[in-house]
Amino acid sequence: MITEFIVTSGEQPKRLDVFLVNRERDISRSALQRLIELGRIRLNDQVVKASQKIKPGDRITMDVPKPEPLSIKGEAIPLDVLYEDESLLVLNKPSGIVSHPAPGNWTGTLVNALLHHFQTSGGTISTIGGKERPGLVHRLDKQTSGIMVISKTDVAHRALAAQFKLHSITRVYEALVWGVPKKGRGVIELAIGRDIKERKKFSARTTSPKQSTTEYVVVRRYGKVAAHVMLYPRTGRTHQLRVHLTSLGHPILGDDTYGGRRVCVLDELTIPRVMLHANTLGFVHPMTGVMAQFTRPVPADMETVMCELERKTIPVENTSGI
Repeated sequence: MITEFIVTSGEQPKRLDVFLVNRERDISRSALQRLIELGRIRLNDQVVKASQKIKPGDRITMDVPKPEPLSIKGEAIPLDVLYEDESLLVLNKPSGIVSHPAPGNWTGTLVNALLHHFQTSGGTISTIGGKERPGLVHRLDKQTSGIMVISKTDVAHRALAAQFKLHSITRVYEALVWGVPKKGRGVIELAIGRDIKERKKFSARTTSPKQSTTEYVVVRRYGKVAAHVMLYPRTGRTHQLRVHLTSLGHPILGDDTYGGRRVCVLDELTIPRVMLHANTLGFVHPMTGVMAQFTRPVPADMETVMCELERKTIPVENTSGI
């Protein structure tokens, strides 16, 4: 697949491979360097070295073959199934597992676990997501834990996808954030998209902004060090909660992508991962038309951090009336 783009104005001079690794989130730097050496990535139609400096106005052409696994196989990975019938399955995803196969993660994913589950139980899985994302109506980031719904039939997939598109799904998240928001509750409205400079990130600095809204409520304050917040996304953009909280000046603990190393260690307390949990998921069952809602508390690793924060600080009780 051949793609072509122009380096935007304001871009600082930097090595071609360094520029591309920030833009192409699914390709490693070493893989990009090999493609440059093979002449499959060109600068202004010229074969160049990975160390060549780019500048605004440069035209980059990439001919990157799409890597694909020979097949995606089921793997005996435990699933925390909360509910299952003939049309859908609801599960509690642990942190540390990728939702679907992709370059660098062809095995050990949630999809691998689901394929094994349905192979052994005799169930079906929807095909609308293609061979790499069967059954997946939505996703959670690797480090995010919480509730997901999986479609077992194409009819269920279409019905659930329509609810997500209309934002009629009930979703509640819990997060531990760096510092304490000044207001006990609020609404964050910030259009976001893929960052024009760091392509692995999303931000308001984008050429394709999409309207995004998140409501938040502070439910616990740990001195001035951190806070426990409930999040109610009204839209469902990639990395929305992480970007919105960062824009508020309070990135999620453990999120070094958006908050840097400062949010990963608090007074010798090491934060093991992004402290974000999908607490509640509610939707209209595609077959029965009945509202179904599932809730699960934060997992042990997040509970441990909360207990340590409690121990290390004198918490100020919530005054928001919740």
